[in-house]
Formats: sequence, C-alpha cells, structure tokens
Amino acid sequence: MADSKRKVFFDKLKNKYRLAIFNEQTYEEVLVIRLSRLNVFTIVGFSAILLIVLVSLLIAFTGLREYIPGYPDANQRLMIVRNAQRVDSLFVEIERRNKFIDNMQGIIRGNLPEEPMENPEDEVTEKSSNTAGNTKDVEFSRSEEDSVFRALVEKEEKYNLSQRSDIYPGSLLENTFFFTPLKGLVVNRFGDPRGHFGVDIVAGPEARVSAIMDGVVVFSGWTVETGYVIQVQHANNLISIYKHNERLLKSTGDHVKAGEAIAHVGNSGELTTGPHLHFELWYNGVPLDPQEYIAF
Repeated sequence: MADSKRKVFFDKLKNKYRLAIFNEQTYEEVLVIRLSRLNVFTIVGFSAILLIVLVSLLIAFTGLREYIPGYPDANQRLMIVRNAQRVDSLFVEIERRNKFIDNMQGIIRGNLPEEPMENPEDEVTEKSSNTAGNTKDVEFSRSEEDSVFRALVEKEEKYNLSQRSDIYPGSLLENTFFFTPLKGLVVNRFGDPRGHFGVDIVAGPEARVSAIMDGVVVFSGWTVETGYVIQVQHANNLISIYKHNERLLKSTGDHVKAGEAIAHVGNSGELTTGPHLHFELWYNGVPLDPQEYIAF
C-alpha cells in the first residue's frame, strides 16, 4: 500500500503541465512553457540556493556587513586590533621589567644572572662549595642581559657630544677655525636666489669634500631633491651640511676630524644643474653665510 502511494506521488511529480500566455486582443499564444512539479521544485530550489550564496558573498565582501546588528564597523575593528597590540606590548614590557628587576636583585645579592636551570639550587650550592675555599678562582661572565644593556647605553651615548670633551673644545664662534670644505668657485652666494641658505661651489667631478671641524655625522643618506647628503654636528651648536654629493664616505654616528674626507663632489638630486657642492652652515638653528667664516 505504501509503495503504491509512493509511486502515485512520484507520478504526480512527473506529470507535465502546459503554461500558456495569450494575447488578450487576438487570443494568440505568445509563450508556451511545459512544466512539471519536479521541474518547478528544482528551479525554485536552485534559485533559492543561488540567491542565498549571492547575498552571503555580497555581505561578506562589501560594506553591507557593517549594517548587520552586532557587527563592528571599521573604526571599532581598528580599535580592537590596536588594543590587542597594546595589550601584547604591555605583556612584553612587564615581562622585561620583571626580568630586569630579578637580575638587579640578584646582582645586589652578589649572584650572577644566568639562564634558568632544571635545579638551580643545587647548582648554586655546588658553586658556593667550590669557591668557598679560594676566591681567586671566581670568574665573572657577562650575561646576555648585561650585553644588551651595555649596547643600549653605548647607542644612546653615541651622539652625546658632551662625552667627547677632548674633541670639542668649548670655544666661541668668532674664535673658531673652519677648515675649507672644498676649493673651488662660488657660483651662488648665500641668500641668492632668495631662500638660498648656503653657497654653491663648483669643482671638478669626484673632488674631495672635507669636514670643516671635528664632529659627529648625524645624517648620511639620499634625498630626492638634494641627492646624497651628509650632515655633521659640531661643538657650540654648529651644524654643517653638504649636498649633491656623488658618493658618501661616512655613515651616521661616525666621528670625523677637521679636514677629513667625508664625500666626493657630484651631481645627484633633482635640484642640480652640474657637479657642485651645496654647503650650509647653521648656528643655533639659524643659517650663516659660510663666506664670512671660510675662505673657499
């Protein structure tokens, strides 16, 4: 009985139906479509699935998903990412601080900071027993934390001019002797044209550019307009700038002597018309006319 009912049901699904569209005026058939219940169910189901997929893609890859209740907008997602990064950074800093405090406490107690061991108490006891009779055999090794701290301090003191009192005498500006950076012909003077904060000196290609005083290189690199540029910090808040070089001989952080070669004359950068050196001299943040202090 059940099989017969199932067969009747499938037969009904396969029954063909004719959908005709007539012209109301002439009663002429305009469109005829032959359908069955199975075809209708298949088409409707496929269309529904396709519509769901298209709507899902539209929501997933467009800004429409921000209109869904409970979905964070772009600013909220950005804040979530930033907060996650900040929390992670805080965990790292806290771990570093705790490690630093532990190492400092160990140093104060007379211990050496070491890598964690499986049984550190036995190791300390063994070392104490071995060195109790003869303190001359004690060897102090530099830990990784100590090396990192020393490198950090040396990097911070690299540009500290006050630590180089032997190189930078505290002389006044008017009594300062400046070494000639380049022997050549001055073609553009200070302030000519307006806004020209230095002098342009023409010399042969690859001519040597020298430092005017002892100092520290605070910048050595490339700029689009002025090409290869090197800047040297001197005593008494003096800064000398050398632009349009062909090649730089010093790097940032290097200490240079007066008259030492730091670059070669070139034609680099967009604001240049030929091989020359654009030289600037600044004192306390104010540009000076180099020809008043240096004989080119």
